[in-house]
Formats: sequence, C-alpha cells, structure tokens
Amino acid sequence: MNEARPQRPPGSAPPASGGGASSVPSDGAGEPEPGSYRDRNGAVFYRDGRVFRFLSNRALENWRQLQQASFFKRLSREGHIVETREADPEGKGIGLDRWAGLLEHARIPYVSYPYEWTFGMLKDAALLHLKLMREALADGMILKDSSAYNVQWEGVHPVFIDVPSFEPLRQGEPWVGYRQFCELFLYPLMLAAYKGIDYRPWLRGQIDGIPSGQMRAVMSKRDLLRPGVLLHVMAQDALQKRYTGGGNVRGALAEAGFDKALIERNVEKLTALVTRLEPAGTKTTWADYDRTHSYEEAELEKKKAFVRKAAARRRWRLAWDLGANTGTFSRIAAEHADYVVAMDGDWMAIEHLYQRGKASSDGRRILPLVVNLADASPNQGWRGVERKGLAERGRPDLTLCLALVHHIVISANIPLADFIGWLAGLGTAVVIEFVGREDEMVQTLLANREDQYDDYTLQTFRALLAAHFEIRAEAPLKGGKRHIFFAEAKKGE
Repeated sequence: MNEARPQRPPGSAPPASGGGASSVPSDGAGEPEPGSYRDRNGAVFYRDGRVFRFLSNRALENWRQLQQASFFKRLSREGHIVETREADPEGKGIGLDRWAGLLEHARIPYVSYPYEWTFGMLKDAALLHLKLMREALADGMILKDSSAYNVQWEGVHPVFIDVPSFEPLRQGEPWVGYRQFCELFLYPLMLAAYKGIDYRPWLRGQIDGIPSGQMRAVMSKRDLLRPGVLLHVMAQDALQKRYTGGGNVRGALAEAGFDKALIERNVEKLTALVTRLEPAGTKTTWADYDRTHSYEEAELEKKKAFVRKAAARRRWRLAWDLGANTGTFSRIAAEHADYVVAMDGDWMAIEHLYQRGKASSDGRRILPLVVNLADASPNQGWRGVERKGLAERGRPDLTLCLALVHHIVISANIPLADFIGWLAGLGTAVVIEFVGREDEMVQTLLANREDQYDDYTLQTFRALLAAHFEIRAEAPLKGGKRHIFFAEAKKGE
C-alpha cells in the first residue's frame, strides 16, 4: 500500500513484534511486510491479496505443537486468534529457500495501532493477551512476546495475529514478555487511570512503549498506594536499573526458580488489576455521552437520507468516516460497505462508538479509531515503513466528511485547497458537507480569532470540489446554511 508500489489489499495485518526476518527471498514469492523483522524465526509477506508467513525450523516445530493444543483450537474457533493454516508452498509456487514451512493467515480488514485506540480498546486488548497467556499456560505453552501490536481488530473485536509468539513453556523459564506487557499495555492504562494523562502521544512517540523509568518519574508518593504501582512500576524499574549496562535479566530470573504457578499468579493478578482500571474522570456510563450536532430532527433526517442514498449507489469495499463522532453516519455507510473505519479526534466520542459496537450484534463491520486528521499517524519506525500512515494501510472507496471541513480549515488552519487535494489523492468518492459562514458552529469558531479565511466560501468550495471530482448530487441543509455533496473522483486523480 505504499504509494511507490502496487496497493496491498486492506487487512494485510503486520505481526508487529513477532514473526519476522527482515526480508522475503527475492524469487517472486510476494511483497514483504516491512514491519516483520524483529523475530528471526519467520517472515510475513503478501501475495495475490493473501497473507503468508515463512517459518524457521524452530517456528515450524512450535506451530505443529500449537495446532494440536486444545486452547488454540478453541480460541481460534471463537475468533480470538487469527484464522491460520499450514500452506503447501509448492502448490502456491513459492520457494522456501532457507525456510522450513509456510502458514497462511486470514486478512484483517484494516490495520490499526495502539496509539489510535481508546482506553476501552487498549484495556480489552490487554485482557485478551492475558486470557491467551492463561489458556496457553494450562496447555504447557506461553507467549514469548507481549506486544500490543500483536492485537488487531475486526470491528470492535480484538484478534491476536502473531501466532509464532506461542512456544512451549520450558521448566524454570520466566515470562519474558512481562516487561513488554507493562510498557505497551499496563503503563499506558495506568497513566490514563491514575494520572489522567493521554497515553496516545507517548505510544506514538515511542513505538516500543513506555519504559519503567519514565513511568516511575510521573508517579507521586501518593501513587505508591495505588494498586500495582509498587510491584509493576517501582520493582520493575529497580530490576531494569540493576542490569543496565550488563547482566542477563532473563538468566537471573530463571535462576530465581520461576515455575508455572508463579507465572499463573502474576497473570491472574494483572488480569484483576487491568479489569479494575478506568480512565480518570469518566466513571459515568458511555451511553450518556454524545456531542451536540446543532440539527433539528427534520434536517438531521434529511441529511441521513442524502448519505444513505449516496452510499447505496454501489457496494464499497472500504469506507472511511472522518469526524465520525459517535458513529451515526458510520452505521449508515456500513449498510453498503464491507468495512468502515470511523475516525475522530475526540477519544470519548470514539469510546462511545466502541462500547456501543461491543453491545451490537454486528460489531465486526466498523472499526473506531482516535485520529486527529491535522496530525494523523505518520509513517514511522525502522526506515519509516514499520508503522504506516492512514492511506498506506488501505485507501477508501468512499469517504464521509460531515461537519468536518470548517474544523479542518478554521480550527486546524489547513487551506481548503490542500484538504480537497488530499481527498482527491486518495482516489475516493466523497460525501462531504460544507458548513457556511452564517452557521452558528462557524460563528463560534471565528468568534475569538482573526478571520483570515478568504478561501472559506461555498463558491470556492464548490469550484475546488469540481476541479478534482465529478459532483453527482448536492442538497442544501439548515435553510441553506450548509450544503451536502456526493462526488466521485475524476479518472486520473
């Protein structure tokens, strides 16, 4: 999906910490996943819209044991672990080269990252990881990695994707993924619950998570009394400092005589701790949260009807809802799309959408993400391709931009032409709403700032849209204070 090469189908989810040597043999096997390099016992690649993984001898041996484990069969059947099967490389025309085996995974519709998740999503991903640990331990296996990137989503349902992270539990070995669990799951949740700090900038700034030293630095003396801080922050930091610059932490823990029961107790305590954590200041039910939309009921229904008619023009593979709020129009788009990614910079609105989706019978079709379009997730990590920007993960066929443009131009100070040009570059059809200057929402935005937005007029907007798109439909809303358009990208854009 990098613009410099053919676009990958959405859902080719990269196992982020487990599963990869840095490259795929150059025999035409497929397109390598650049984020699959941290574990030298496998390599993920894509071919003909499908997701494959090479395995080393060791990884193949572990896989053969894993696929016989009762917990793996059950959790795969329940959808907690990505559907995986052993593939015949010769039947696919794939040379194994130095590899011993080949797996094929089901595709994830759209890849997301922990710094785009709400508190509830990160918490549920953490609880899934602990559940997998608990179930694996009961069958004599363990997860060697604890990366939050190893969890992806089918709508609001978390799915574990890094199958080679499971390996046999060796007697006396500690849970080596414990530190990583703290850095990528527990510490971010504690920041939000105990300090009211948004963990997303921390995780985006350090894709390997929050080190124990940094976590300890933000904890006050009073925080030492909070559940888990002494054991999982202070003790963890002391251990890391002890072995800084030398020493074998893993070996030292193994020599301390770790056994399965000790690991199981740690997992149970972490499960209880994570279950109790809630974001600071948000104890009330999510169902009571919503944002004022400024529409009278009749006008809102008119807007819904326009969006529904536009979305019904054909079946869309992937739709984006930018500025989704709590998902009213995401759900309309989902009636006519295989998958919808709903994005908003307001994490509480997205949390509401997430919790509502969990209670829905059809929660696998809409993925809620916390995204500020003016500062969206960039390409980053090793060589700038380990973690990908929004478009590189899958370009939409349909994009909703409702009650959004005035925030982009006035609040974020992005030129209108730039925003329309960016949309056109996606190659997407759009349902887009222009909120005029006489609308009370725009008046509020302009009240305390100098009006330097000469480009913000309906005439300019329509001209820019027509320059890049074929306008198929237009309707006034709120007595002409707003206008809504359906437009399709011109060929060659």
